Amino acid sequence: MKKKKVLLAINCLQGGGAERVVLTLGQGLYELGHEVHILRFKPLMEYELNPNLHYHVLKFKPYKLIPQFMNPDKLFASKVDKYILEKIGQPDIILSNLDRADSIFSFSKLNNIFYVIHNTLSALYKLNKGHEVASKKQKIKNIYSKHPCICVSEGSLKDFINSFGDITPTIAIHNPIDKEAILKQAEAFTPEYENYLIHVGSFKNAKRHDLLVKAYARTKQTMPLLLLGQGKHQDSIKELVASLNLQDKVIFLGFKPNPFPYIKHAQFKVLTSDWEGLPLVIPEALALGTPVISTDCPSGPRELLPSNNLMPMGDIDAIAKKLDQAMENPKQFCSPFDEDLLPKNIAKKYLDFTEKYQV
Repeated sequence: MKKKKVLLAINCLQGGGAERVVLTLGQGLYELGHEVHILRFKPLMEYELNPNLHYHVLKFKPYKLIPQFMNPDKLFASKVDKYILEKIGQPDIILSNLDRADSIFSFSKLNNIFYVIHNTLSALYKLNKGHEVASKKQKIKNIYSKHPCICVSEGSLKDFINSFGDITPTIAIHNPIDKEAILKQAEAFTPEYENYLIHVGSFKNAKRHDLLVKAYARTKQTMPLLLLGQGKHQDSIKELVASLNLQDKVIFLGFKPNPFPYIKHAQFKVLTSDWEGLPLVIPEALALGTPVISTDCPSGPRELLPSNNLMPMGDIDAIAKKLDQAMENPKQFCSPFDEDLLPKNIAKKYLDFTEKYQV
């Protein structure tokens, strides 16, 4: 295979799952012998940068001052195209990640653009309720009909087609997981906590920390619950914990650039999301040998875990029951890591799909 020039674009490299996917996929493409560039539109960065990849920052912030009727994304797209051609050269593949980049690249004049869909879009954009659903759907269709789409799970692919129709070539390819790097990072230190369960994720609507805390309050609480992450709902969850008198049982760790020692030493990991794209925390935990239980949200968990490890969404009593079972015997929820998720294997799937549509 001839060496390709691959560009991955994303708004920033702040501490989120899609951002980690971009870096991991970039490493997989590099391991296959390709030249990989990362372009971001904000300098924000919370991850250690892989020295094998090339990094670029082109700030979108000045364009935020442009009135919406003048279409700042379209104006910025011209600048992005010019920058790419001058500083990188025409890429063989451009992979756009998340809504800001997707909107910008819908106006790009460059070839070989592909969108990576990291979410269940109908849930993310609330396309099932509200009086503006039709206009929101049309706006999203206008973006994603422009280029082929790679969805990170079968669930997110099904949701995409159900929501928007057969508007563009699509495929489901799971997120890459760098098992070797995770195992190495997990050895960095030993947490001060012992015999605990853990939730890893931003404090945002989809993750349903409120549901987790309420369910945990109904358990025997034989293990402390560690919450690793940050986000807009953190203060309200702290208030909920206080109202349930769980301050001695629920520990807020904040954001950690290296969460893996905490995951490795946990008795098990729990996920209570209402929606996901493909939750990285599940295969990452499995790579470390840590059992996982999760809500059976429409996209992701059921593709990674056996049915015994799944819980119905929104059912506090069912979640509490599963939590008690896991606290009593975590090993019953052990599950193997799927080697197909290794970065080189996933990168090959990306290359196979994009090969069909390259100009």
